[in-house]
Amino acid sequence: MNKKNKHKGDLIFGVNPILELLKSKRRKLIAIYTTKPEPKAWKSIERLFPKYPFHVQYVKREVLHKLAEATDHQGVVAWVQPFPFRKKFFDPNKQKLLIMLDGIQDTRNLGAILRSSYCTGVNGIILLKKGSAPLNAVAIKASAGLAERLEIFIAPSAQSAVQMLKDAGYNLYMATFDGEDATRCHYKSPMCLVIGSEGFGISKNILKFGTKVTLPQKSSDVSFNASVAAGLLMFLASRQIGSL
Repeated sequence: MNKKNKHKGDLIFGVNPILELLKSKRRKLIAIYTTKPEPKAWKSIERLFPKYPFHVQYVKREVLHKLAEATDHQGVVAWVQPFPFRKKFFDPNKQKLLIMLDGIQDTRNLGAILRSSYCTGVNGIILLKKGSAPLNAVAIKASAGLAERLEIFIAPSAQSAVQMLKDAGYNLYMATFDGEDATRCHYKSPMCLVIGSEGFGISKNILKFGTKVTLPQKSSDVSFNASVAAGLLMFLASRQIGSL
């Protein structure tokens, strides 16, 4: 089976991603593949099936492995319409707390950050077109499917994203190792928290456009995982500006 030609759209897998997709109703289900007997969560998925026509196909578990290119699909794989990325930039009067990911490379880190973004009341996500992990099936599964509930905008570059943020009136906060104590910072709304890549941090050419903030840690020769740091910073900011 040639999955690239079988259907036009995105592949997602896992129970929570498919449940969240069906609940959010933001993009259509094209086809769903599972096994006989069905996985334990199948009834929960089946209850949310849309009324419009789509394909349900029973296949061997090995076929699911090939479709998902992974073994953690939990017995269910689906083809769906492409993700509805936001076309219009964010409005600071409506979306007061944003997060921008500048070069996150690991898809699981991306998914974990998206999960924390939803849980902490972040109103919008900015991803970069180049040099960043894609919002693929692995990232969506790592988000526990919560990516389906988020407003996500793709910017051409870090520089253009920062320019759009400044033009719109957002206050920028840069997660670095040499900033002010993030637990004591006075965050101003509307705001955007910028998280850099796992290896190199935030692009040097945009650091001057925001306030540097740093999470206290036990030793300077170690650091938080990017997704953990992002989650802690989002929690601190959202509690202070009232998004959570």
